[in-house]
Amino acid sequence: MSIVDNKNLNPELVKNVDPDLQPTKKRIMGTLSYAASFMGGCVSIGTFSMGAGLIGALTVTQAILAMVIGCLVIAIALAIIGECGHTYGIPFTVQLRSSFGTTGVKIPGVLRGLPAIVWFGFQSWVGAGAINSCLNILFGISNLPVVYALFTLLQVLLAIKGFEGIKWLENISCVFIIAILIYMLYVVNTQFSSEIGDVFSGIKGTWGMPFWAATTSFLGIYSTMIINASDYSRNATDDIKPVKAASIYTVAILPVTLFMGLIGLLVTAATGNSDPVVVFSTTMGSKVLTIVTLLFIAFAQVTTNVLNNIVPPAYVLMESFKMKWTHATILVGVLSACVMPWKLVTDESAAGLNLFTQFYSAFLGPIFAVMAVDYFILRKKKLDINDMYDKQGCFKGINWAAVIAIIFGSLCSLLVMQLSWYVSLIPTGVAYYLLMKVMPTSRSFCKGTIFEK
Repeated sequence: MSIVDNKNLNPELVKNVDPDLQPTKKRIMGTLSYAASFMGGCVSIGTFSMGAGLIGALTVTQAILAMVIGCLVIAIALAIIGECGHTYGIPFTVQLRSSFGTTGVKIPGVLRGLPAIVWFGFQSWVGAGAINSCLNILFGISNLPVVYALFTLLQVLLAIKGFEGIKWLENISCVFIIAILIYMLYVVNTQFSSEIGDVFSGIKGTWGMPFWAATTSFLGIYSTMIINASDYSRNATDDIKPVKAASIYTVAILPVTLFMGLIGLLVTAATGNSDPVVVFSTTMGSKVLTIVTLLFIAFAQVTTNVLNNIVPPAYVLMESFKMKWTHATILVGVLSACVMPWKLVTDESAAGLNLFTQFYSAFLGPIFAVMAVDYFILRKKKLDINDMYDKQGCFKGINWAAVIAIIFGSLCSLLVMQLSWYVSLIPTGVAYYLLMKVMPTSRSFCKGTIFEK
């Protein structure tokens, strides 16, 4: 049952709109399912790499605190952006229309979709590597390119089933994921205790820029997920209001991020290798445990990619190019191979992934700021659902106030790349507010706002 009654939505406005982009009529995720979806969806090898990238900069305590701060910011930001989708049942690409315009949504859509496709490719290659290692151990078979292609196809097929399939996938994986993560951290800490002690004994750490840059790195992994929070929240049941949602996000994301980040930090410190497949295929000491751990690594990529890295860019393709859900998900899979993920999993790539995360956060932070100011400050959380779906109405075209604001915010954040997401928020928000107030070309977008005349 949808929270907002969408029965007054003009059927003519949505007769040619794919059902997946129309307001949600059925909420399928309760508290446990919603928490499980985020817990499974956040088991990212990217987090492993972010942890690996902290070697030599922070102590273990500082690394843990950086992860905690990053996760708390993520939880609050998800609740802020997701309230619109939860209230009105609309997806991210439709939510953007009030601030960027029906044509302008392609700009934030591309900025959101590109990092997702890169992470999809990266994590699929890592997962395929784990499966390939299992096949090699069990049967002496090794053909990574073929395994990668089949593994990518599997994930696309799971995503095609939509949120009903995602719900059950994440529910089933939740308990298994936490159990294996606890075991992996235990093995790492016991098997490499002396090496870990030697590495960190000489690290003094810092509470300065490297510490806060680390919070940006862990936040940045999910900064893509933040701006399309409505794609998830629109499927949550009526009782999951913003405060409860923020609590669910914290409980789901924090432990998984801590485990994955710490495992990456400690394993890389002990072995000098940031590739989890190589590390765990050679250090478990038991064929059975090695296979279980490697299968976990592969399974974790499925749960993360299906929720976070396939759904959002697929919606963008549907909105921008009038594609069907099935065709859009297939194209996302093809594009993920085009980023050549095999070049992203080398030892030299850990620091580069940190920089990549900080760089795209410089653009996603401003998008977050524009969406938050538009919905909460200018519109006071009140939307006309017919305006949102009327492509010839007041939101037609491009709202240049939003585009200029995110360009300005991105330039500001690039001045302090290590803190890109944080630095961009206030300049972008203020710029968007003022531009909406004074720009003549944004006059039609002021309908329903405090600036409406």
